[in-house]
Amino acid sequence: MSGHDFDIAIVGGGLVGASLALALAPHWRVALLERAPAPQPSHAEQDWDNRVYAISPGSQHFLRRIGGWPPVRPGWIRKMDVRGDGGGALGFDALDLAVDALAATVENRSLQASLWQALAGQVSILCPAQLQSVQFAGDAVSLQLADGATVRARLAVAADGAQSWLREQAGIAFQRQPYQQRGVVANFHCARPHGDIARQWFRADGILAYLPLPGNRISIVWSTDDAQAEALLALSPAELAARVAAAGGHALGALDVITPAAAFPLALGRAERVWAPRLALIGDAAHTIHPLAGQGVNLGFGDASVLADILNQAVGRDPGDAALLARYARSRAEDVLRMQTVCDGLQKLFSPQRPKLGLLRNLGLNLVDHAGPLKRLLMQQAFR
Repeated sequence: MSGHDFDIAIVGGGLVGASLALALAPHWRVALLERAPAPQPSHAEQDWDNRVYAISPGSQHFLRRIGGWPPVRPGWIRKMDVRGDGGGALGFDALDLAVDALAATVENRSLQASLWQALAGQVSILCPAQLQSVQFAGDAVSLQLADGATVRARLAVAADGAQSWLREQAGIAFQRQPYQQRGVVANFHCARPHGDIARQWFRADGILAYLPLPGNRISIVWSTDDAQAEALLALSPAELAARVAAAGGHALGALDVITPAAAFPLALGRAERVWAPRLALIGDAAHTIHPLAGQGVNLGFGDASVLADILNQAVGRDPGDAALLARYARSRAEDVLRMQTVCDGLQKLFSPQRPKLGLLRNLGLNLVDHAGPLKRLLMQQAFR
């Protein structure tokens, strides 16, 4: 096959990579390379994706601006109820920020399908595309595919996840700090209405979160040690439902499993730099965080939004210009570091390995709940 020339080649067609492609499409010749088959939308009543994200208002605004919002059947978080392991409690309400919802809950597959549908005809999609090698030259990047094709671009963007192949090929180190935990995810039907309330418990055996889905349904993320994660995965559907209901104090009554449980390892990760000559990193390829605040994908959308704005304001220039990429890195550094620091600090504060901090952490939850200005500031940062 012959070569193909583009301004920008994005490796990774997940949520973050697809959103960047959509944001750049009106101004640049864009190629989107994805190794997995194209996402197929499915909205069958029994077919739910257990990968569910809480999409912040800022991310919704970005996705709406580029034409990738709304997805099919979103849920809404209008309140949040956080419970400590020793009586501490903290609540958030969208009314306190004069907004309709703190976040939207969206299935990964549904949102990805919406983004890919919006991309149709706007960018060149190579899918499935198996990359074999990459060459970085002074004025271009050449990506060689298994089928013999060569994709050349003036800028390559790594949006291929925490195990980024492109980042590794570029020789950019990635510092990974495992939490020795896994996030166990599954979806359930609940006997009682959830009231659009997200619930989170900091427990001795990890952090359990209930995220509201449309109807009487929830998605859960239980961040726990490897041994308990294995035990949860080994349970029958009925046993799993009973275990999750009991861990949540039967707040929503009896639960019935909708999707089988799955698990993924948790780690704090930082690329030593988020750009190199002719290359930018976004999303999990650049950074990973603990899921306790549900901000990982929102950080990725922030990367895509900022990089797209910088490049779209430089139409006519070389998109791989080092000055543009350095500006992107500077623009994202503070937000990413702040969110990583907050999530890592909370994980350590509520770690079962630190029982002596129990009084402090539960007192902290109660103090914040009663400190109006501080609580409002936290809400503005977490749900912007």
